Amino acid sequence: MAEAPLPLPLEFEAHYLTNQEAFHAYALFCLRTNDAAERAVHRAFLEILRHWKTLLTESDLQQQTWAIMRRTVISESLRNFREQLTAMDNGTGLYKALGNLPPRQFDVIVLRYVVKYATRHISWYMGITPSTVDYHCRKARERLAPVHRRATMQKQEDTL
Repeated sequence: MAEAPLPLPLEFEAHYLTNQEAFHAYALFCLRTNDAAERAVHRAFLEILRHWKTLLTESDLQQQTWAIMRRTVISESLRNFREQLTAMDNGTGLYKALGNLPPRQFDVIVLRYVVKYATRHISWYMGITPSTVDYHCRKARERLAPVHRRATMQKQEDTL
């Protein structure tokens, strides 16, 4: 026999019912598959529930929960992108090397060089200090340097 689900705070249930459709539509637009959108929305609402008591004390509950949703969708998008990178092969190994970076190094590289975010923005998004962002970027570049050199040399040979 299945156990009854744990009761949720009534205000949380109302917030979920009010926002679930919009959250899902946003996630579906960004992530392009229903499975990824559902996974992101589920993760976002679990995060919202985990912080629900604190969020209720905020004057901007809607903005705070939207920020959680947005960060969750971005996180899911980066995860999907990371998985796609490891499957791509342009003959240089650069995509695979990017996909094999540790998560924080990968996120910093993508946010800095692909999304073009400034260090302070990356710092805010990831919840780490600007010096930690710079550290992860430096370490990632060190890991990618040999592959990048090979890719650059191959590109130069191809143009000759």
